[in-house]
Amino acid sequence: MSRIEKALEKAAQMRNETPATTVAAPPPRSPSEPLKKLGLSRTITINPDNRLLPTLQDPHSAVAEQYRKLKSSLVSLTKQDSFRNLLMVTSAIPGEGKSITAANLAVSMAQEYDLTVLLIDADLRRPSIHTYLGFEQTIGLSDCLQDGIDIGDAIIKTDLGKLSVISAGREVDKPLELFASKKMQDLMAEIKHRYPDRYVIIDTPPLLPFAETRTLARVVDGVIFVIHEGDTPQASVQDAREVLKGCPIMGVVLNDSTLANIESSHYSRYYQR
Repeated sequence: MSRIEKALEKAAQMRNETPATTVAAPPPRSPSEPLKKLGLSRTITINPDNRLLPTLQDPHSAVAEQYRKLKSSLVSLTKQDSFRNLLMVTSAIPGEGKSITAANLAVSMAQEYDLTVLLIDADLRRPSIHTYLGFEQTIGLSDCLQDGIDIGDAIIKTDLGKLSVISAGREVDKPLELFASKKMQDLMAEIKHRYPDRYVIIDTPPLLPFAETRTLARVVDGVIFVIHEGDTPQASVQDAREVLKGCPIMGVVLNDSTLANIESSHYSRYYQR
């Protein structure tokens, strides 16, 4: 369990609430096992009691408010000139909360009356978006790249009307080759222009251990970099900055920061009055 998951669980306990059980990941399967195709007619229901999704589970909480602030900043940045809608979320090393950040940012954006969002799990090594949102792994990004499946057929609707999802898809042996391929560049360009009126939030592997994220960072409109305060070594942050040099960095998300905790304390008291 990552630090941010522990922090969210502790916050739920402090409010004397019974934390909901996190949706269990599906059992391991063979890479050759075919994935189920949900199709556009099916709508998945996101668990509203999942403590890892405070934007749904407790929308008046301080944590949810921080995600709304992040959303507002990004909307302002992406609409200054042409619509920069293709955004990726990453971190320097594992365990910094990038996937939870991507999921909650997508939910927060989809809660706006005039924003629609497509959330893509591009962490082909350790996919987790399907676990957080509570659905079985299905055909997804890797299947579109390897088998030529139409991207529209991989999109899953959710009961949060303006949020759709594309899962990671079946396991692959060499994710780097897929990410570095012209197919990936063409697919990202297709997604951007096929859905020009919606935000596309892409959860990717950490930067330093895996090279494929570096390739993707150069084809998106913006990079959101997640750092866990007190946990991420300064050298790793500096190395990640070098890796991202020349890439369109939109901002940095500081997880579990001391300042945010102080603000959260005041915010929580406000809602308890």
